[in-house]
Amino acid sequence: MRMNDLANSPMTANSSSGRIDFNTPELQRKRRIRALKDHLARWYVMIGGLSVLGAITLIFFYLGYVVFPLFQGAELTEKKVQSPAWLQQDAGKPLLLAIEEQNQVAMRVSDKGEVIFFATKSGDEIKRVALPLPAGATVASIGQAQAGNNLVVLGLSNGSALVFKHSYIVTYPDNHKTITPGLEYPYGEAPLVIDPQGRALEHVSLSATDETMLLGASSGSELLMLSLTSEENMMTGETTLTQDRIALPQIAEPIKALYIDPRQQWLYVLNGRAQADVFNLRDRTLNGRYKLLEDADAEVTASTQLLGGISLMIGNSKGGISQWFMARDPDGSSRFKHIRDFQQGDSPIVQINPEERRKGFVALDAAGELGIYHSTAERTLLVEKIVDGKGALALSPRANRLVVEAGTELHPLSLKNPHPEVSFSALWGKVWYESYDEPKYIWQSTAANTEFEPKLSLAPLTFGTLKAAFYAMLLAAPLAVAAAIYTAYFMAPRMRRKVKPVIELMEALPTVILGFFAGLFLAPYVEGHLPGIFSLLILTPLGILLAGWGWSRLPDSIRLRVPEGWESLTLIPVILIVGTFALGMSPYMENWFFGGDMRLWISHDLGITYDQRNALIVGLAMGFAVIPNIFSIAEDAVFSVPRSLTLGSLALGATTWQTMTRVVILTASPGIFSALMIGMGRAVGETMIVLMATGNTPVMEMNLFEGLRTLAANVAVEMPESEVGGSHYRVLFLSALVLLLFTFIMNTLAELIRQRLRKKYAAL
Repeated sequence: MRMNDLANSPMTANSSSGRIDFNTPELQRKRRIRALKDHLARWYVMIGGLSVLGAITLIFFYLGYVVFPLFQGAELTEKKVQSPAWLQQDAGKPLLLAIEEQNQVAMRVSDKGEVIFFATKSGDEIKRVALPLPAGATVASIGQAQAGNNLVVLGLSNGSALVFKHSYIVTYPDNHKTITPGLEYPYGEAPLVIDPQGRALEHVSLSATDETMLLGASSGSELLMLSLTSEENMMTGETTLTQDRIALPQIAEPIKALYIDPRQQWLYVLNGRAQADVFNLRDRTLNGRYKLLEDADAEVTASTQLLGGISLMIGNSKGGISQWFMARDPDGSSRFKHIRDFQQGDSPIVQINPEERRKGFVALDAAGELGIYHSTAERTLLVEKIVDGKGALALSPRANRLVVEAGTELHPLSLKNPHPEVSFSALWGKVWYESYDEPKYIWQSTAANTEFEPKLSLAPLTFGTLKAAFYAMLLAAPLAVAAAIYTAYFMAPRMRRKVKPVIELMEALPTVILGFFAGLFLAPYVEGHLPGIFSLLILTPLGILLAGWGWSRLPDSIRLRVPEGWESLTLIPVILIVGTFALGMSPYMENWFFGGDMRLWISHDLGITYDQRNALIVGLAMGFAVIPNIFSIAEDAVFSVPRSLTLGSLALGATTWQTMTRVVILTASPGIFSALMIGMGRAVGETMIVLMATGNTPVMEMNLFEGLRTLAANVAVEMPESEVGGSHYRVLFLSALVLLLFTFIMNTLAELIRQRLRKKYAAL
């Protein structure tokens, strides 16, 4: 420092000792300000870091809060036991109990031919209706249509059947909701003759559509079928019923129950101790006879159809319940197959009631224990004793209210069971869904029909996420890391100052633009130029290697004209020439080798599915989006390698390539690994590109030419249409939690590995 500078500085010289005084008031004030700034910066960084950790923790807790109810069981609350006056009298044996949708009115059908409507809250009688039975005829059996349909059929002792429908009219007199129950007879009040011989119908069943109704009945081991077809006169509007008797092969064993599927194709006849005969109603033949139980001492004691009528739930005398439905064998023939089992206890199952809106059901056994189940999730939600001994059970359409009649008492119960569809096996395992040939991983959360079976497997979504990330990293990782090493180690500083910002600027490009470009332009272009695209991927590295070999063979007088570090510019025309050649030759190669259409050749000759928006498009588009992330971090890591290490290696006689491979890359390996992991995290969490460029097909195929659906894209697509608080809504939050956990675990492992690499190569 010059003397005049010292004279102008706040420091003062001590005239007696000749020393400089560093404790002037101005210097002390600057030290205090600097110390205050350091203190504030330290607190700012600490608070900011803790806030980030707190925000992540709160996100975890919130996602867990939304997801946790999915895995809770059912809750059953018993209300006050009722002893209504009408039940103390001779009300007859209960054949059917039912509750209307608002849970205010219940219906009881007895073997005396009476229908009693009563209030579910108090048990008081609301209305009593005597059914129009023929003189001398009694009720021998009862049957219902599929769950959700209020049609009921009574089998009578004179061989006829009475079909009626219970309905409930809601009115609001004086702003007070009133439900008025009643009965309708859509096929007339006169019973339909099923058995001309007048024998009692021991079992009845029906299936009705807008035009046709099938009635099935049995007397002993004899099977009877009647088809009623309604035809409307376009001129007069009159409806004419046409009856047709269906002749089927007879049953050898006494019949226990019979069911008709809603498509009116199959008739299921349970007979003997544990046997089912399945008939094809369209060609009126026997499909097969199936053994329902392996235990010779057990027998079928209860049965019902699940919502939609496709599945049969069959209870046995050992407390077990099994699910069966028709599925195709590998040879294409339909067979009645055993799907899954539930075990309630040791007492015989006496009644099974299906839910009207889900694939769940409740079962009551002879000991008075009630079991609550869901078939698809293969989940037992609750088993609890509610009465002593047997009883008659009713389940409300919303599956939130039950009424059990035991003796002369009514036991009302409140049921809370919001999310039975979800279980670990339903989310991550193969599930055998109705009408499928085998167990599969499927995501299909909604459908147009009310009998839909939700398919909530997260396996294809997780697989699609990893598949998209794999193909994106397959393209991005080699290009980005190689470019980072070359830019940081070989490229001239002046050129590096231009190239690096340009590549980093690519990161600012909105991904929605990339997805739009990939879906609307890149996908059809690749489909029309498949030979050229694959030729480009092969010829480009070969062309670069050939150009490098040719460059090394040129005379020094030519090579030295290009400044050191600028040689990469000579590759630009090489890449342009190779690209033009490959894409220009694409139609000719397609005609020479693939019969004019490579896509058809892939689909027909190789048997590989080809979707226009596929994993190849995702790899190209998302790889382009990930390259800047990996490049920037990896380039900084390589450039930060101390210059002394490089110069020392070169001074000891190592070549530039040896120095790069054995010193620079090893030293920079923690940073390069971090770059790859951050790029992987970006690829896993990407939404817009995979949303617009994949077709969003949730399949588990590694096929490069097939589409996919990722967790992030699935949340973006389906969250707006999900019901808040519903199972679908919470499963989407579970998808987000899985994605967050995956990213968190990957980043944690990446940091551990990075620290280990840093410690290992710190001595270099």
